[in-house]
Amino acid sequence: MSTDAPALSTARTLATAARVLRQLRHDPRTLALLLILPVLLITLLRYVFDSGPGTFDSIGASLLGIFPLITMFLVTSIATLRERTSGTLERLLTMPLGKGDLIAGYALAFGAIAVVQSVLATAVSVWVLGLDVVGSPWLLLVVALLDALLGTALGLFVSAFATSEFQAVQFMPAVIFPQLLLCGLFTPRDQMHPALEAVSDVLPMSYAVDGMNQVLTHTDVTADFYRDILIVAGCALLVLCLGAATLRRRTV
Repeated sequence: MSTDAPALSTARTLATAARVLRQLRHDPRTLALLLILPVLLITLLRYVFDSGPGTFDSIGASLLGIFPLITMFLVTSIATLRERTSGTLERLLTMPLGKGDLIAGYALAFGAIAVVQSVLATAVSVWVLGLDVVGSPWLLLVVALLDALLGTALGLFVSAFATSEFQAVQFMPAVIFPQLLLCGLFTPRDQMHPALEAVSDVLPMSYAVDGMNQVLTHTDVTADFYRDILIVAGCALLVLCLGAATLRRRTV
């Protein structure tokens, strides 16, 4: 008879999330990276385009979704890898703790941080830096939060394939940069080469940027907006499941 822990337990998931949050509370540099850096980058961008506020309005909403995704990806991938290289993960998995509990706990903990991060970045962008949004700023917050959760999911997934923190960072050019170039931030996706447009159509960051632009230009919630957030949320859930399936006890 198998002695493996059930795939998912609410109590074990919450206990894992609480442990991760306690660790983050004692790591001010990581908290600064997660909570302050996106705000600083968006503020820097606003004053880079100080002579042309319209430029900030046109790309600020997109970056409001991209920056949280990138920071959550970096921190989550490194933090998870550190658990494995230090032996913490191996010790945890000898207890009645399933891989699903562990991944869900990490996602819940970093998701809580993502809420705070998204609220701060959205509030500063709209009410301090004057980002001109036609739709509801709360919809910006929804997309920013989903983007941060997607970054968390991607970070958990790629950490399974890295053997050092340096390798975890190296995944960023492979996973994040192509999406950044093809998401429509620099040029509309329908103006790209057809092959690149086809690739961009399967990348989740493209729909994150599209969702932000829907809020930026429409007063009402559009069908495209619903499509965009469902795709981003679905991709995050899929990647979390893949992360649980590929999670290893230790780095060899």
